Amino acid sequence: MIPRLPARTVSLRRTIRTFGHVSRTPLVLSPQEVNNLHHSKAPVAFLDATWFMPNSTRSAREEFLVKRIPGAQFLDLDTVASPHELGLKHMMPSNEVFAKACEELGVSPTSHVVLYDSHGVFSSPRALFMFRSFGHGKSSIMNGGLPRWADEGLPIDTEAPIQVKAVQYPAPTSTPRKHIRSYEDMVANSTFNPTSNANVELVLDARSRGRYLGTDPEPRPGLSSGHIPNSLSLPFNLFLQKNVSKEGIEFTTVLPPAEIRQVIEDVIGSDQVEDILSGQRSVVTSCGSGMTAGVLWLGLQLIGAKNVALYDESWTGYAMRSTSPIVKKAA
Repeated sequence: MIPRLPARTVSLRRTIRTFGHVSRTPLVLSPQEVNNLHHSKAPVAFLDATWFMPNSTRSAREEFLVKRIPGAQFLDLDTVASPHELGLKHMMPSNEVFAKACEELGVSPTSHVVLYDSHGVFSSPRALFMFRSFGHGKSSIMNGGLPRWADEGLPIDTEAPIQVKAVQYPAPTSTPRKHIRSYEDMVANSTFNPTSNANVELVLDARSRGRYLGTDPEPRPGLSSGHIPNSLSLPFNLFLQKNVSKEGIEFTTVLPPAEIRQVIEDVIGSDQVEDILSGQRSVVTSCGSGMTAGVLWLGLQLIGAKNVALYDESWTGYAMRSTSPIVKKAA
């Protein structure tokens, strides 16, 4: 059963946490670490990957034009994407589309890509998933995003964005297919109970508990709520901590790995977690449209999960198909 954790709304000055040393490029950087990169001689590319829900009146691109980290470019996740038969947005791009976007954004194969969003942590993990899936290992998100950067007194650019020079970025030769699950994959997997079959992938649903149960509506008009058979509810906000800046602006940061692991154990049990960490159990993250599934992906990466994929279409693609079995009760 999903734990009901208390809200974590506290002053930022009491919430700075470190993620420890890792041998590869860290998945998560603090604003101060990003600022150090900013002043280093290493090639760095800062990308604003802010995205808003379809029922929001806010425009990520327009807000980027108003303020940003100095030198940042805007990564439109709905544009750097593949077309879909159902008209779904921000689907994984092709190798060629990804490479072309990198070239236009000034990202070279040697660039350390730093991704951030204006929520704190919301859409930047999906962007990180994309870069890592295409083999660009020198990529990280900034924990706390633009609000935390500003709250720590770091510079904000309010002039017109700089125009970067296009660079060369060869199309990746590897395919991200092993990191993505299709509708057909999900339907086939959903017919088996993961508790009785170790070969079944564990599907974790990042939507709210009410949407998972079918008691709350989806934000997309006309779309049924509910969940994929044999999937489990793990709302993405359980991996996040709420913070309040000195000016009263709320934003989120990623919990430390130890706390993320405890959240997962509370949901699926310590034995299942051990299987995930050892690679004996594969995991697929899903959400409403493939965006906040990235938060679950990031959390699982932070605790050392071996095999984690993402259902690109997620619930929108699944529920739009009239033949999809939909469950509207607790798993």
